[in-house]
Amino acid sequence: MKTKYIVYAILVIAFGSLVGYRIIKNKSEGADSAGGRGGKGGGKGGSGAPMRVDGVVVQARPFSNTLSVSGSIEANEQVDIRSEISGLVRSINFQEGGSVGKGQALVRIDDSELRAQLSQALTKEQLSAENERRAALLLKKEAISREEYDTALADLRSLRAQTQLIRAQLAKATVRAPFSGKIGLRSISVGEYVTPTTVIARLFSTNPVKISFSVPEKYAGQLTRNSTIHFTVAGSQKQYNAQVYAVEPGIDVTTRTLQLRAKAANPGGELRPGTFARIDMPLADIADAILIPTQAVVPVQDGKKVYVSQNGIATEVMIETSARTDKDVLVVSGLKPGDTVLTTGVMSMKPETPVKVKVVQH
Repeated sequence: MKTKYIVYAILVIAFGSLVGYRIIKNKSEGADSAGGRGGKGGGKGGSGAPMRVDGVVVQARPFSNTLSVSGSIEANEQVDIRSEISGLVRSINFQEGGSVGKGQALVRIDDSELRAQLSQALTKEQLSAENERRAALLLKKEAISREEYDTALADLRSLRAQTQLIRAQLAKATVRAPFSGKIGLRSISVGEYVTPTTVIARLFSTNPVKISFSVPEKYAGQLTRNSTIHFTVAGSQKQYNAQVYAVEPGIDVTTRTLQLRAKAANPGGELRPGTFARIDMPLADIADAILIPTQAVVPVQDGKKVYVSQNGIATEVMIETSARTDKDVLVVSGLKPGDTVLTTGVMSMKPETPVKVKVVQH
């Protein structure tokens, strides 16, 4: 029995020693863990390992500021061909899609009725002219009064005016091209009855062509008449030149843009009205521009910011930007040559974070 109690006592003492050892061990590990967190010091100015980032050193360099906008090519002159009188189409004297000259007869309307009216008017005019001649002779002989002669003269003038009116209507029976150019597809046939509302075809003058486009109001002062622009069209890599010839006097209050028009030579007819144009306009040339990569800029509520490395610490700097290229942004205030701007990790970075910067070429 005594041996049995001794065994139980040894087991109790051994179990108690094991429990005590685990308690002391856990406390020691907890203290070490807390000390490790404090040593990393994730807060501002902590003494932990710095964040590895890329950066560029700001340098002033020449920059040609170019504005890219979209526009539309328009015909220099464009008109819907219509007849001024109603009637049957007797002949069509143009080839669809062909060239026509100014004053060329395009369509002839049936004028047989007008010619009959003209013949009748001429007969009446001749008779009235003879009556006026006789009245003048009688007036000289004082055989009639001055009032009777004036009546005969008024009748003659009225009939002459009527004849002129019929001649004018006859001239309108031939539809002529108002200017030289290319004519489109016709929408009428011979024998069809047309009215002044009927569109016969559309006439274009395409050499030169016009390019209409708009620019944001902040660039309004940098574009004037006679400025040269460059543009390309869809489906072609060829670059064309045009010269600004007209500027809208005011800003569009809805879009806050300024409307401009330029002219470009088009002797071969390559540029077609209605085509989309991509326009590049040279603005100011800056000798000491500051350009930084686009990915370095962080949009914020009050504007834009970047992070600059100062003595190994990331510092937040507010900037103002202007033009933008495919890769860079033009900075007009907030940075100076020699600043090291961070380009990676900026979206999750906090001010005063320790950083180790790898300077990359820009």
